[in-house]
Amino acid sequence: MTTTGTVLDDIIVGVREDLEQRRRAVGSRDLERLAVEIGPALDAEASLRGDGSTLGLIAEVKRSSPSKGELASIPAPADLAAIYEQGGAGAISVLTEQRRFRGSLADLDAVRARVEVPLLRKDFVVDPYQILEARAHGADLILLIVAALDDQQLRDFHDLTTELGMQALVETHTPEELERALAIDPAIVGVNARDLKTLDVDLDRAAGLLGDIPGHVLAIGESAVASVADVEAYARAGADAVLVGEALVTSGDTLTTVQSFRDVARRGRPATEGGPQ
Repeated sequence: MTTTGTVLDDIIVGVREDLEQRRRAVGSRDLERLAVEIGPALDAEASLRGDGSTLGLIAEVKRSSPSKGELASIPAPADLAAIYEQGGAGAISVLTEQRRFRGSLADLDAVRARVEVPLLRKDFVVDPYQILEARAHGADLILLIVAALDDQQLRDFHDLTTELGMQALVETHTPEELERALAIDPAIVGVNARDLKTLDVDLDRAAGLLGDIPGHVLAIGESAVASVADVEAYARAGADAVLVGEALVTSGDTLTTVQSFRDVARRGRPATEGGPQ
């Protein structure tokens, strides 16, 4: 559920307009067929958990952002994704929102054809059509932003994602959003240090919320990573993985940066009655 006038609201307006153009080009029935024909999705959760000794890394193909503007041109997203895979990323995030992030489904297609690790379609999902699109284009993981959805949408979208064999990264920013997320029994929950309604960033706030995620749920720290020290801060807070874009695409040595983030030791969180660590 959104509040009128926020940055998130403005982004979603554009997302819906672009979505309707794509829907006119490819109908839902055709998309459903493509989503089935593409074959089974990869297990993103298992890939990010790895052997449990180091932090999982979702490395992001990210050209631009609403807060920073242009970050990198990335003329060949598949080449960048190959470096991420070589560096040990457990999953690769591909932004497909075109107005603020300059991404596209063509980027997702190119990356899928090049790498074998699980892919996250990073976008603002507000319609089941986008979930079908994600699977049809080879995504294994999608982003569900709690702040952008009401409770029924969140549950329905999570159910559809599961039916298609994919997994969902359920993104939160506040204690109330985390409570709503946990109500649908997700396997993967993210805490975004960035408030999508204002674009303010607070890593300490995010780190504090990570500790409230049950131990059996894969916990992901998102945003505010500029250095190994920031990744270590997420690890101390109990993150199982981090999602990083800007620090990687602006790095002078992408491979080394990926490897240094990937080598941070995982600390873990206490197991809960909900399941094993």
